[in-house]
This record gives sequence, C-alpha cells and structure tokens, in this order.
Amino acid sequence: MEKLAVQFVPFLLAMVAHEYGHGWMAKRFGDSTAERAGRLTMNPWPHIDILGTLILPVLNMLSPSAIMFGWAKPVPIDGRNFKRPRMGLFFVALAGPGMNFVLAILSGIAFALTNLPSMSDFWMTEALQAMAVASVGLNYSLALFNLLPVPPLDGGRVLESLLPPKLALKFEQMARFSLFLLAILFMSGALQFLGGPIRWLSLTTLVGAHHLLGIPLDG
Repeated sequence: MEKLAVQFVPFLLAMVAHEYGHGWMAKRFGDSTAERAGRLTMNPWPHIDILGTLILPVLNMLSPSAIMFGWAKPVPIDGRNFKRPRMGLFFVALAGPGMNFVLAILSGIAFALTNLPSMSDFWMTEALQAMAVASVGLNYSLALFNLLPVPPLDGGRVLESLLPPKLALKFEQMARFSLFLLAILFMSGALQFLGGPIRWLSLTTLVGAHHLLGIPLDG
C-alpha cells in the first residue's frame, strides 16, 4: 500500500504529460484533433484508460514486482492535417517522451528543494521526497521504453518519419505484430537492458539538481 501511495500520482502525471505532449505538438503542426476531442488538457480524467491507467498499474503497485506496466488513452492525431507531414510525425512522436524528460528533470529539482534546511521539520517531507524520486524513475522509464524503434511506439514513429516513403509504409505494416513482439520482449526479460540507462539518468538528475541549486545532498 505504501508503494501505491508513493507511485500512483507520479505515474498518472507521467502518462498525462506524455499524451498532452503529443497533442500539443500536433496542434503546432496544424492538427487540432486532440483539442477538439477534449484531450489537449492536463486534467487526468480524459486520458484515463480503466485497464491500462488504473487496474493494471494499481495491481502492480500492490505487488512486489519491480516492473511498471500501464498506458493511457492515445491522443487522437490526424497526420493528414500536418503542414509538413514527415516533420510533423517526427516531432509529434518525440513530444511525448520529451515531456517525460522535462517532468523527470522538474521532479529532480523538486527532490532537491525538499532537502533545503527549511524543509527538515515539515511533516510531509519524506513522502514528497519518495514521490519525487519515483517520478524521476517513472518518467525516464516511460520515455526510454517509448523510444524503442518498434511500431506503434514513439520510437517506431520517429524511425518511420526518417525512412523513404516505400520503406516507411512497410515498416508501418509491422504494427500488426507489435503486441506480439512487445510481449516477447517483456517475457524474455530483454527490456532489462533499459535498467542501466534509467538508473544512470535518474541518479544524474537527482545529484545534478542539487548541484544546480547549490543544495547539499545531505540536506
């Protein structure tokens, strides 16, 4: 239950920020589909998928498993409205993970601020620190996973935008096998290779935020 209390809010914010990023960037390129659908918002409710955002993540947080798995409703995007389709696809795909990188850095700064001497006697300091650390790790995990070059993940969309049109079409057709491929990656433990970069990025962010703000790590 403690794990749920610490991780659920950061997880929800990470998912919402990710989808908002896609919708925001799509609008910059001329597609307002997400906005018309009421999805260009940081309000979590329109983004929630009952199974992927609530049931599975909560069950995971209540279990001893270290693997976090979940998703939000994909933001509706119509690439036909993009002023520059290939460039739009590239930047819209990167915007989701990009938002997670930004949120991870902001969470690192928030963690550093909780180590200010003035925060030492605040009754919620420990809880805020745990949530900030969880937010850093969760956001980097979500960003790096989505950057894998597998359709329909964001990394697959980025790669698709860089390929010649004929190859891009063939690559897009691979999306029908994506769930099978991702299941193999999960069950085989192949995704463990992401653990190293996630830990390095998290530690670098947490330590770097303290140095940036001139706050001693020991509080």
